[in-house]
Formats: sequence, structure tokens, C-alpha cells
Amino acid sequence: MREEATAFQKRVTGRKDILTLITGIGRRNTEKSFREFLKQNVPGRILTCGFAGGLNPGLKAGEVVFSTDDATLGRKLAAAGGKPANFFCASRIATTAVAKAELRRTTGADAVEMESEAIQKICEECGIPCATVRVISDAAGEDLPLDFNLLAKADLNLDYGKLALAVAKSPGKIPALMKLQKQTRFAAERLARVLVQVV
Repeated sequence: MREEATAFQKRVTGRKDILTLITGIGRRNTEKSFREFLKQNVPGRILTCGFAGGLNPGLKAGEVVFSTDDATLGRKLAAAGGKPANFFCASRIATTAVAKAELRRTTGADAVEMESEAIQKICEECGIPCATVRVISDAAGEDLPLDFNLLAKADLNLDYGKLALAVAKSPGKIPALMKLQKQTRFAAERLARVLVQVV
């Protein structure tokens, strides 16, 4: 999403050696976007980045975690402050602490996201070094203020009309939504700081 990428893009403005692709939400959108991208570009390496929900209770919001089979990328990410982690690629947003605890129990993963598995698979097919780099936007013990799965359009992007209606029906959620917005901005900045040291 654009909200995940903006802080990084600001830091690399003018760098012709870096391309940023906004894939959209979910495996299907990601695979389609990424395959189209590869028709026009031959990248030397790929970093699949963005937000992730924490599943490991030891991870705090704002911590950057990564997974890669490429030793060079792994060393660079660790040196930049990233922590090795296991990811679960879900088809839905994990919106409650209970749902996250269940995912932790059933998958053993440290964090949950919705896109990187598709990119990793294509990179493996094409022989492109790849790393999943995510920042924890909401910790394992945190509930999201709304069930964003119910506020999504068919393409999984947020339906702002549904969001406005949900807020109108539950104005008491506004402080929690503002807190989440602040938290995700902080997370995006933390992710950008790590990425600029790697690229």
C-alpha cells in the first residue's frame, strides 16, 4: 500500500537504481502486479516490504523483521537492525489478539502478512534474490479498532465509504483509529530507516 511505501520513497528520491512497486493487497493482486512488473524490468534483487501483524508476543510495534534465503541480504538486514522471523501469509487481516494467538499456535509464525509468499515464489522461479522485510504495525496482544476485512472492496482495498459508515456508527472508535494511524506512520518510518541501509 502507498502508506507502507511513502516514507521509504521520500528517502530514495532521485535514485535511479531503485524501483518501487505498489502491488495492492493480497496474493492475487500481488502476483498480477509483480508479473506485469517483471515483463518490463529485470531486477537484481527484490525486497517485499510493508506492514505485518505481530504473532510472536516478543515483537513490539515498530520492530523490523525479515526472512530470506539469500545470505548477503540476510547479513545486510541484520546489520541494519532487522530481526530474522518466520512469516505466515494469510488471506485475511488478523484483527484480534485472539485470532493472532491462534495463528501463532497453528503456524508457529512470528508475524502475519498477505503478499510476500506470492513474490517469494515468483522470485524463486526466476532466480532473483529476495527478502521479505516487514515492520510490525500491531503487536500480538493488540486488537485492531475495526474488522477491516468487513470494510474491504472485492479487490481487498479499503472501501472508504464503508469505513466512514463504520465510524459514524461507532464514533467511540475514533481515538483507537487515530492511535493506529500514528502507530502505522511510526512503523513506516522504522521500516524506511532499515531499508535505506540495505539498498
